[in-house]
Amino acid sequence: MLGESQAIAAFGSLAQETRLRVLRLLVQAGAEGLSAGSLAERLEVSPSNISFHLSHLERAGLIQARRQARSIIYSAAYDALRDLVRFLMEDCCAGDPRVTGRGCAPAEPPKPA
Repeated sequence: MLGESQAIAAFGSLAQETRLRVLRLLVQAGAEGLSAGSLAERLEVSPSNISFHLSHLERAGLIQARRQARSIIYSAAYDALRDLVRFLMEDCCAGDPRVTGRGCAPAEPPKPA
């Protein structure tokens, strides 16, 4: 479960246009991820600029990096993103259906046939 200080760091990290765009691209890229160079090119920012934003997102736990040959590949940390959404819906909104549209109770798994 995500703690309040982790949620604040994650939301703070996302409160910046370039970082939000980076995260969006990484979510779309899936588990394969993207290199820093590819992200910089797609977002039309300098390598030093993208590096700054990637390290900010990584410190917040929203992305992860892995070495692949001579490149570092970044991908979204899907578990952390799910925890962040869950924190917002369950903790902050307390399951209020005016916010969630249906309440925050976890969906029950389908019953075996």
